[in-house]
Amino acid sequence: MYELKVDGMTCGGCAASVKRALQVLDGNANIEVDLHSKAVKIETSVALDAVKAAVEDAGYDVLSAT
Repeated sequence: MYELKVDGMTCGGCAASVKRALQVLDGNANIEVDLHSKAVKIETSVALDAVKAAVEDAGYDVLSAT
């Protein structure tokens, strides 16, 4: 499981955009987006670099990822 801090998410639509971008990457991923804390948790077998790239390609900044 990865946890990312994502900057730029300001509304439910933003959170949905991030979630959709990650679902395209892995349709079976378990994804939780917490808009208030700007945290995205994703359980996937996809590499962390690909997860970060998907979020950034959707137009958001990944501040940290573990």
